[in-house]
Amino acid sequence: MPFPRASGLLLHPTSFPSPFGIGDFGQEAYNFVDFLAKTDQQLWQILPLGPTGFGNSPYMSYSAMAGNPLLISPELLQAQQLLQPEDLELGIGFRPETVAYDELSPVKLACLQRAYHNFKTGAFPELEQAFSHFCHSRHWLEDYAFFMALKDAHRGSAWNTWPTEIAQRQATTLEQWRQKLSVTIDCHKFWQFQFFQQWSALKTYANQKGIQIIGDIPIYVAHNSADVWANPDQFYLDPKTGEPALMAGVPPDYFSDTGQLWGNPIYNWDQMKAQGFQWWIQRFQTMLEYVDLIRVDHFRGFEAFWQVKQGETTAMNGEWVKAPGDDFFETLRQQLGKLPILAEDLGVITPEVEALRDKFDFPGMKILHFAFGSGPDNPYLPFNYLPNCLVYTGTHDNNTTWGWWQELPEAQRQFLQGYLGQHSDQGIHWDLIRLALSSVANQVIIPVQDLLGLGCEARMNLPSSSGGNWAWRYASGALTDEIGDSLQQLTNLYGRSPRS
Repeated sequence: MPFPRASGLLLHPTSFPSPFGIGDFGQEAYNFVDFLAKTDQQLWQILPLGPTGFGNSPYMSYSAMAGNPLLISPELLQAQQLLQPEDLELGIGFRPETVAYDELSPVKLACLQRAYHNFKTGAFPELEQAFSHFCHSRHWLEDYAFFMALKDAHRGSAWNTWPTEIAQRQATTLEQWRQKLSVTIDCHKFWQFQFFQQWSALKTYANQKGIQIIGDIPIYVAHNSADVWANPDQFYLDPKTGEPALMAGVPPDYFSDTGQLWGNPIYNWDQMKAQGFQWWIQRFQTMLEYVDLIRVDHFRGFEAFWQVKQGETTAMNGEWVKAPGDDFFETLRQQLGKLPILAEDLGVITPEVEALRDKFDFPGMKILHFAFGSGPDNPYLPFNYLPNCLVYTGTHDNNTTWGWWQELPEAQRQFLQGYLGQHSDQGIHWDLIRLALSSVANQVIIPVQDLLGLGCEARMNLPSSSGGNWAWRYASGALTDEIGDSLQQLTNLYGRSPRS
């Protein structure tokens, strides 16, 4: 559906300043919301909030429904008297500009475990009642908590390497393990309860200030996840090994000459359709508890998806397979009403993908970093936009604007300079921010790195690479009044203020 003219910022909560090594839902999150409101922004886009696995990618989570416990604020736990001041002295001098996941995770989780043990002393009857209600109202919670407890018991190994009786979910064996791991299961549930409480309070605060949160729903889920372990019939898996029999990815594109082999298992769409897409409907319903709008990552995969057989090491040798996107979104609309969906329609986009997007009035995406590599028919040039779209300077998968400019070939630099007419004295990042805000696109999203004018060292992710991704953070106080004033001025100038 088309959306009102508005703008906002892209920032994942891990990037907030924090003394605990990773951004969380504490005071700095509220300070950021205040910055959004003060500068007349109406949108805040985040990346997926799930618990991350190997590589720390929010797009490879242990659950499509659960939240990442590392985002829980220890200070808010202390405010509930679940932690003492000394518990917040985590003992490591974390660097303020990055997330050191390997060093951070065991320390932070130990802190959260102390909060759980304090909760179980019986001194929090009202909290216990709220926790009980939470546990009984989340359909996904039991499978997720059990999966994580089993993973802990098997030293973090993938579920398909566990004993066959557990991997294949034999009822008698599962019940034995459920009793054996009852405390750990309960602890994982408590962490989800705290995550949801803290995030819900932050979301309510944002909504009260007129800010809607855009969440990100990856089309695929990680193989090593509660979703695949608990619902194997929804995926194409090797019946002997449990490995993906068919893997997801994309063919060679702008980001990689060999394509991107993500390795996620392909959905059994026939099975899902026969079940009325119930798994997907529950996933969207859960997502709408967390966010107001949903950016569907890799939207084109709902029309046709790139499928690679087990054993391939790149995505080059794959094939396109039709998906039941029309039936799916129609069913979703019947169940949920108007769909607050934004379509990430990048990559190999065909007329069929565009038709599916347009049938449901989903805004597509435009990326300014892609606009200057060809002629005037380039669909990412602002004069080619239609209003029902969402424009970015760049996304989490792109370089920062300053980093992109540094690496831009001379011919594209000249094209951009000619298009702009002149540079502002604030730098190329502000040139592109202005270009985005002045466009006819209904919605504009600016990465915070571009507001700050940061280079490639602040890039969030480099696709098809491992190590060093998802770690960027900004320093407390970096979002100055001067930056805020410039953003607010442009937001008002181009009619994107809530008062426009």
